[in-house]
Amino acid sequence: MNRERMLEALNALPGTISFSAVDITRDERLSVGEETPVQAASVIKLFIMAEAFRQREAGLFDFASPVTVRAEDHLPSCGALTYMRAPLTLPWADLVTLMIIVSDNTATNLLIDQLGRDRINETIERCGFRHTRLNRKLWQAELSRQGIQNTVCAADTERFFQLLRAGELVSPAASREMMDILYNQRLNGKMPFHLHSRGIRCAHKTGEDDGITHDVGLISAERPVLFSFLSEHTDVPAAERALQDLALWAIEG
Repeated sequence: MNRERMLEALNALPGTISFSAVDITRDERLSVGEETPVQAASVIKLFIMAEAFRQREAGLFDFASPVTVRAEDHLPSCGALTYMRAPLTLPWADLVTLMIIVSDNTATNLLIDQLGRDRINETIERCGFRHTRLNRKLWQAELSRQGIQNTVCAADTERFFQLLRAGELVSPAASREMMDILYNQRLNGKMPFHLHSRGIRCAHKTGEDDGITHDVGLISAERPVLFSFLSEHTDVPAAERALQDLALWAIEG
């Protein structure tokens, strides 16, 4: 891990940074503001996915059962469902996958309604994620203007992927399935930018909004790295260039 270059890059960024990188093999860690909560943006979708799998294993949620996506369910921007003809019927399992691999906002809000915000937050607390909270659905502009935001921090996303890698998030089988979904991530311009051409896979989830850019996950290098970069009130282009470099430097040395 190239600690000197990483710290220099992190300290040069404006805004709030919550960062951690852990070389699992060497038990080497670098962190900056890892317990600092920031707006979660689409990183909150990780925790919604975990609750979907928990309810499936508890017999409360059938991934194979159909859901109909209506025109009035469509949300702007990220994803695929909003650009498809409505009504469209597909299994809940597909919504879970779309929520992660293309960060589908329509799928996310439908899943929040189905799973229940309180239950999602109960699982977040039970798993020991101290600064993560689902306070509202996506694209609720009035609540956002009131300052009601979903939150996350690097310490929590690090723990999420640590539990996932160990097979301890929900169950070993559920952990493997969730990891497979995350390895199929289609939004690969951040953490994996320098890594995919080197044959290094990443299981990860991005997030972005005005002044916000995130990417968190597992870099499956020869020495695996748990990597969490979260930022808000930042210069997004500069932060994303730094994020790309930080992921590469995290596996060096």
